[in-house]
Amino acid sequence: MNASAVATNIPVERRFPLDLHEADNRIRALYETAKQSHWNPDTDIDWATHQLDALDRATRDACRRVWSRRAWVEYTGMAATPALLIRFCLELNRESDPKYFLAVRNTEEAWHIECFHRYAETAGGYVDRPDNAAWETVFNQNQYRDALDAGVPIDTQVAVHCAFVDSLEQRLARGWASNATEPLAHALLARCLPDYERHARFGLLYAERRAATLDTAQRAQVARALIDYITRVEFAGYHCAGLATRIDPSPECADLDRVAAAGLGACSAADEIACFRTALEQTRVAMGTLGLELPAIDHPRLGRF
Repeated sequence: MNASAVATNIPVERRFPLDLHEADNRIRALYETAKQSHWNPDTDIDWATHQLDALDRATRDACRRVWSRRAWVEYTGMAATPALLIRFCLELNRESDPKYFLAVRNTEEAWHIECFHRYAETAGGYVDRPDNAAWETVFNQNQYRDALDAGVPIDTQVAVHCAFVDSLEQRLARGWASNATEPLAHALLARCLPDYERHARFGLLYAERRAATLDTAQRAQVARALIDYITRVEFAGYHCAGLATRIDPSPECADLDRVAAAGLGACSAADEIACFRTALEQTRVAMGTLGLELPAIDHPRLGRF
């Protein structure tokens, strides 16, 4: 069936009583910090200061592909985050603090997209779709539909897409920033990294807040959803090309290795996989403290994670 023809079970709005009091001061603090940390990619980044013109053509082409791919991933948030925010707003008795935070998070995602797009342009031109069309299905995940689906609990959505996925993106962003010796790449990643850190912190805080309310079946559902997401999406090469199992990722891995070696704000393909392992293990430990057991996951080529 065509994805556009699949019906999504949207929850019926139950707004009242409407409670806007602070419910979790840790999440409210993330929101307040995000407001105070407001930055503008157009004025706070010196786009004229870069060393990309001195690079050879092959390196610049690899750079524009890597940073374009990064924009494709980040663009998911432009639809998924508002969908998750809508779910929080529709469901009765959901706290106000996550709603405020998610509204700001979507703005930060827009800044990241702008930065990644403009860096690719500076390197020689943004690439608006994969050279290999098979990758398009990897990025067209319809995550917004899952976020709106009343049959998928919000707590499962947050555990998968905020607690784990945002922790993975934070870990990757740290690797990009630490390997960014080119001045423009270093400057923009230094701006983006604190945003990624807040996004990951939110996911873990809200999972912690809700864990005690989940029964055994709901906890098992979270674990199943996370395993399904990892095997279906991450093992397809969504964040880390080297994890791909259905597409030969050799060209993408070669680009990553070249861009990383040039100090252009990227990790090598092997280092990305190491970031994935670390993020997954950290999530497993964090979830374990909340009574959510995440078993080992087997990758067809790389073994057990």
